[in-house]
Amino acid sequence: MSETIKFTLDGKPAEAQSGETIWDVAKRGGTTIPHLCHRPKTGYRPDANCRACMVEIKGERVLAPSCRRQPTEGMEVTTDNERATKARRMVLELLLSDQPERRKAHDPDSLFWYWADKAGVADSRFEARAACPAPDRSHAAMAVNLDACIQCNLCVRACREVQVNDVIGMAGRGHKSKIVFDMDDPMGDSTCVACGECVQACPTGALMPATMVDEKQVHAGKPDRTVDSLCPYCGVGCQATFHVKDNKIVYVEGKDGYSNENRLCVKGRFGFDYIDHPHRLTKPLIRKEGVEKNGEMELDPSNPLTHFREASWEEALNAAAAGLKKVLDRDGPSAMAGFGSAKGSNEEAYMVQKLVRQGFRTNNVDHCTRLCHASSVAALMEGMNSGAVTASFNDAKDSDVIIVIGARPTQNHPVAATFLKNAAKQGKRLYIMDPRRQDLSRHATRHLQFKAGQDVALLNAMIHTIIDEGLTDVQYIQANTEGFEALKENSKQFSPEAMEAVCGIEASVIREVARDYATAERSLIFWGMV
Repeated sequence: MSETIKFTLDGKPAEAQSGETIWDVAKRGGTTIPHLCHRPKTGYRPDANCRACMVEIKGERVLAPSCRRQPTEGMEVTTDNERATKARRMVLELLLSDQPERRKAHDPDSLFWYWADKAGVADSRFEARAACPAPDRSHAAMAVNLDACIQCNLCVRACREVQVNDVIGMAGRGHKSKIVFDMDDPMGDSTCVACGECVQACPTGALMPATMVDEKQVHAGKPDRTVDSLCPYCGVGCQATFHVKDNKIVYVEGKDGYSNENRLCVKGRFGFDYIDHPHRLTKPLIRKEGVEKNGEMELDPSNPLTHFREASWEEALNAAAAGLKKVLDRDGPSAMAGFGSAKGSNEEAYMVQKLVRQGFRTNNVDHCTRLCHASSVAALMEGMNSGAVTASFNDAKDSDVIIVIGARPTQNHPVAATFLKNAAKQGKRLYIMDPRRQDLSRHATRHLQFKAGQDVALLNAMIHTIIDEGLTDVQYIQANTEGFEALKENSKQFSPEAMEAVCGIEASVIREVARDYATAERSLIFWGMV
């Protein structure tokens, strides 16, 4: 059980767990303290640079930032006295002096304006800056308006520490300091991958979804409702909140789910324009009588009604069922097949195979995932007696050594890749095994760039090293496996020295990686789509 720290908060007894800040304890107890540079979400560290969360600690000369300061035994903290509230109001008033007028604000409902309203700060006595940064609309999905920037550094932390893309930084000194993308490039010309984490973190509207501002960079209006759901793209399973206005998705925010911890990728955040595309079918269509099926038929996707007519769902389902039954009766079960989709749920996949096997009376059922994961499932079934993996990408943070092989997660599963990048940033040893360099390579301890098609030779050389140098867990092998002696005998022919010429990796490097993987307390192998 963790140590409990007892102190006083606004004259009342309070308890903090080890690692908790004054702000954390206050929030848990229902005490509201403003915050701008602090984002109380997974992956964000408190930075304490905006000073909007200042509190008074008895016996200390200066006020303390509650988002970063941790309580100590017997400490007496006051959040609501005149000194603390006056200081916080002053901070907000100073920041307000450089903000665009609220009626022209990029986001009049931002966190900054929320706290300004709470503090009763509607205008500022201080002079505004002489010149405002020009708006940057070079990016297709995001609007950059640094006239609203308060340099809280949340976007920097979002980019460098949460998503680990290392695009956003600070340049200049003192009053000339500013947010930059790469080498002060326009956002659209930078190496930004459009994950949108910075937009989600920004407390002022300096970074916004492009859909939320008009051509004059003024807020385009509030969504009228939100819908919590799952991103429909890849299988990572990111949870998201969809902000909807007039039945159209205007922007998307990541939700704190196990798989994504508030993070999204470019598709999950900005990839929903297709929903309102004029070519999208919103009603079932049935081919018109007299229109023959023809592979060379020219059809204008904006006007399919030249060849089809609209129908009700009931009519369309009946027509589809009648057509399938006609083929089944005429040509038999061998003419029938069904293809499932990785976009569907397990329950939907079950119903698809049931329809094919019981309705069509055939085993001709397939699934797109077979093309990339059938070999994985077969190997897992043979080796582990289960087709499911034994660890998830979330376990990277608890691993000591991570091997990535046969996968390019920054391209195919960007959110999963963030957990690997986080782990590497925390000092975990990351080994990339890929014939081609990839974005993850710059985070790796080593990139083993083996010859194309020779991954098995590399892995066999690692197995040889682990067995030959006695790095196996003998007790576990004896209790839980079979066939080890055959593997041991077979591995003798695959020494790193013999495989060096085959796979193109030096024997000393193969041995180094194999030893590190085998002797680490917690090791993880991550593979997947390439």
